[in-house]
Amino acid sequence: MAPSRALYTSSRTAIRRLQPLGLQQQRRCISAYGYEQAKCLVIDKLGEPKDVLRLHGHSISPPHGDLLTVRFLASPINPADINQIQGVYPTKPTFTKDLGTSEPIAVGGNEGVAEVIAKGGNVKGIERGDWVIMKKQGFGTWRTHAQTTADNLMPIRNKDGLKAEQVGTVSVNPMTAYRMLKDFVDLKPGEWFIQNGANSGVGRAAIQLGRLWGYKSINVVRKRESGMEELKNDLKSLGADVVVTDEEVESKEFRDQVKELTNGGREPVRLGMNCVGGKLVNSMAKHLAPSSHMVTYGAMSKQPVSLPTGLLIFKNISFDGFWVSRWSNENPEQKEACVTEVLDMTRQGKFRDIPMQPIKWDYNTKQEELVNAVQGTLEGFRSGKGIFVFGKT
Repeated sequence: MAPSRALYTSSRTAIRRLQPLGLQQQRRCISAYGYEQAKCLVIDKLGEPKDVLRLHGHSISPPHGDLLTVRFLASPINPADINQIQGVYPTKPTFTKDLGTSEPIAVGGNEGVAEVIAKGGNVKGIERGDWVIMKKQGFGTWRTHAQTTADNLMPIRNKDGLKAEQVGTVSVNPMTAYRMLKDFVDLKPGEWFIQNGANSGVGRAAIQLGRLWGYKSINVVRKRESGMEELKNDLKSLGADVVVTDEEVESKEFRDQVKELTNGGREPVRLGMNCVGGKLVNSMAKHLAPSSHMVTYGAMSKQPVSLPTGLLIFKNISFDGFWVSRWSNENPEQKEACVTEVLDMTRQGKFRDIPMQPIKWDYNTKQEELVNAVQGTLEGFRSGKGIFVFGKT
């Protein structure tokens, strides 16, 4: 019998022995020799998720030295994860042969939270049972287990009162909103910012953080045939001051509304945030005060941002870009401080996590179900962010 088959058989035998005791639901897929039986969503080439993603199984040996073994609890499906698989993202997936394949494969996903279940004797500062998130992009989080070193992980010092889904989604959307609100313009309480994609994860985070810091917000969303009022009321419940559609932004009535909202410009709109692109950006920039900043962090419409000469010359509007992955890699200590602050707000009920669509991932979950969940994030309006929630595996 092949070694891997023997390990799996040992695991199955151990499970059968536990069943009479009523302990089947508490099983871990682990061999008699302590090898974790892990599964992960992987690719061996770039392309559409439905065409290239597959479920791969492998064994993880007990950790030694400076190694830790972690069990994932929750891992979201972000647009950047999809773009990375498609090959249209600035960074490519990390391909490796370390997962027991003859050809290199890469694990999907860049964000998530895991629990430390075992560690080598040289590991300091992280204990079994601790929750951790990834310090940098490219780790591969769509998996049940992983083995790594402590320098790739950021411990969550206080997980009390928090759900895994909240911790697993803290390092991308809230961090993007936090840094854009703080790093480009010294906004004062009572001043305004304007953003499109306001119902996205970043948009919802910006509304809440802005409200907590005393900023006012104009929030632009795509017009839709149904559910418009419900969406506006939802964003206003988070603290949005104004919610308008992309069509309304270009109207004369909106120009008059902005003038009235800003008290004739005495409470100026000094920051714009863009994740859509196209002509909408210029329509928003027209409402910015002189020497303001328009910060682009996404391109959902896949349309370019054109720089209007008049706004550059006569209003000195700056058009900037922000990429949270680069910021996180260059500022690990600041990232940890921001994560801690946002999780404290969450724990206190001051910051609401985004609506989510959980996808349960147990040991026996089929490949088709997981791949369909990834592919489904590309289709139409969604009621929440897709997120893998892992059972006891």
